[in-house]
Amino acid sequence: MSSNTFGKLLSVTTFGESHGPAIGCVVDGCPPGLALAPEDFAQDLARRATGRTRHTSQRREADVVEILSGVYQGLTTGTPIALLIRNTDARSRDYDDLLDTFRPAHADYTYWHKYGIRDPRGGGRSSARETTMRVAAGVIARKWLAEHHGVRVRGCLTQLGGITPRVFDWNAVEDNAFFWPDVAQVPELEATMDALRKAGDSVGARVEVIAEGVPPGWGEPIYGKLDAELAAALMGINAVKGVEIGDGFASVAQHGSQHRDELTPQGFASNHAGGILGGISSGQSIRCAIALKPTSSIRIPGRSVNLRGEPVQVVTTGRHDPCVGIRATPIAEAMVALVLMDHALRHRAQCGDVPPQTPRIA
Repeated sequence: MSSNTFGKLLSVTTFGESHGPAIGCVVDGCPPGLALAPEDFAQDLARRATGRTRHTSQRREADVVEILSGVYQGLTTGTPIALLIRNTDARSRDYDDLLDTFRPAHADYTYWHKYGIRDPRGGGRSSARETTMRVAAGVIARKWLAEHHGVRVRGCLTQLGGITPRVFDWNAVEDNAFFWPDVAQVPELEATMDALRKAGDSVGARVEVIAEGVPPGWGEPIYGKLDAELAAALMGINAVKGVEIGDGFASVAQHGSQHRDELTPQGFASNHAGGILGGISSGQSIRCAIALKPTSSIRIPGRSVNLRGEPVQVVTTGRHDPCVGIRATPIAEAMVALVLMDHALRHRAQCGDVPPQTPRIA
């Protein structure tokens, strides 16, 4: 299988399957001298982890990171950083009935036609378990960005099914299992998830990520556009079916006089573009959003075919998220951070000696 690596100067390669002995990644291109220890990964991996509440999959993995290379005496050395997490709570027997059938809206059918073989245990390589290593790699990027540029990357869930926040409070996001910015709505979210779980159904979600403190100049004007690479990275997250930068699809209904972000000596008058102009960061906050589809592994019977093309009915048992978006916030944050660090290094390599041309107004 190809295309398991992304990034240019900072590249990340992930490996492993949902029910294999371990998952891991190699982060290449991290500059030397960054303090890094296994405990640095604990917080973000816990934020992504299953089993935190009754509203997510009850698979309970320890997610303990082993640093195999690239760190000496607590500092990165500039050589490849290899990270490993051993799988400790896989239940492969839950997938015995899927050996000869294809789950609707899952990658089973496409993997089979592409490779002629597939690992049905938990979805194998297509499982969201793989995103654990993206979050781990993202920890490195977030730490480097904060220390070298003061960049802060944070996200939240802003839609679950038809529910949207009535108020927005960043301080509430980390105080509930939904990463939801309106604490008063958490009981409503819990009731919705309880009803979905009882019905054996699922629902989609929207996650938004903002990166604050990004200086102007990161990105490239044509094929390496910052917004294009953010979109590709975010679209590469399991279950993502749409990506927005700035106002995104809402721009369709806007007039140019409304959408354009006018410049004043005091700063930009608005940020409809999401902090990126012509593929290059403007110095404003970068705003991204993703739309995640409803979980395809549900208990409601669905029509499919088996390997012989015969009609079958599929019921997916096992431990699954009724809404994958609940755990997607740290994953989306990680992908944004990784793209930003890659572009920071690329900008430094080519244009690091270009002096400021105009006072920064963002």
